[in-house]
Amino acid sequence: MPKFDIAGHRRIFFLISLILIIPGFICMGVRGFNFGIDFTGGTIIDLHFEHPVTLADIRTSLAKYDLDNSTIQLSGTESGVESSENAMIRTVDLEENQRKEVMAALAQDVGPYTVLREEKVGATIGGELITNAVLALVISWALIILYVAYRFEWRFGVSAVLALVHDIIIVLAVFSLTQRQIDSSFIAALLTIVGYSINDTIVIFDRIRENLKLHFRRGGDVDELVNRSIYQTLTRSLYTVFTVLFTTAALYWFGGETTKDFAFALLVGFAVGCYSSIFIASQIWIELRNRTERRPAAPKAKAVAAEV
Repeated sequence: MPKFDIAGHRRIFFLISLILIIPGFICMGVRGFNFGIDFTGGTIIDLHFEHPVTLADIRTSLAKYDLDNSTIQLSGTESGVESSENAMIRTVDLEENQRKEVMAALAQDVGPYTVLREEKVGATIGGELITNAVLALVISWALIILYVAYRFEWRFGVSAVLALVHDIIIVLAVFSLTQRQIDSSFIAALLTIVGYSINDTIVIFDRIRENLKLHFRRGGDVDELVNRSIYQTLTRSLYTVFTVLFTTAALYWFGGETTKDFAFALLVGFAVGCYSSIFIASQIWIELRNRTERRPAAPKAKAVAAEV
């Protein structure tokens, strides 16, 4: 028996998750989300400067108008070059007066330029596409339940999906709290988190299934079984998550500004996914198993037993 009874303290871990999730829902309801221009639409401006400029130069000038979160891309440069004469700026939708002020500030702060293109664009991810994405996610969860139920049992499938919902809610809550921008890359991050988390959870579930066949007898201690399975896979789980977190942290600290929100979502999601795989998913399975196996026998079955 492991020194620390993970399964036996499952109510504490459930409580920790509720402490994160309930305020998260409140935060999402009060603060909402900082949707990027992929969702809200915006303005695209292509500029050709007389002298090479850097991303920091442009972003500093835009910060005066709270536009430092705009997407800025330098073009016409070789790999590794950090400055260019050509820059594409994509901002939120600007009124005519504000646009003129921003353009004047860029000329004064960064340098003279020629406008190559200027246009307003609609949201590339509309309400219909968001609805389809949510529908696809729900369908994928249903398929996960069916597949895991076929390979394992239905309680494993339900537990795995509930752990995934737990991870996504916490990531959304963190982005609502920090007001980091949500754009198309955030959707990609969520899908990556789901794939990582379900993989780690299935590894533990597979070990539980093996131990059920080899070491478990009817009426045995389920908590001890789950503890044994978790500790048998714990080293693999920790090595995997630390390796992924190290590379993702490198992307966050040394990557460009446009990848920071994506990397931040991965950092939060991978950490929460590891937590849910070890401390939440298998504990939900224990609760489901205990509840379903404690159901009273059907009246017909009781009557047959009485006759016998």
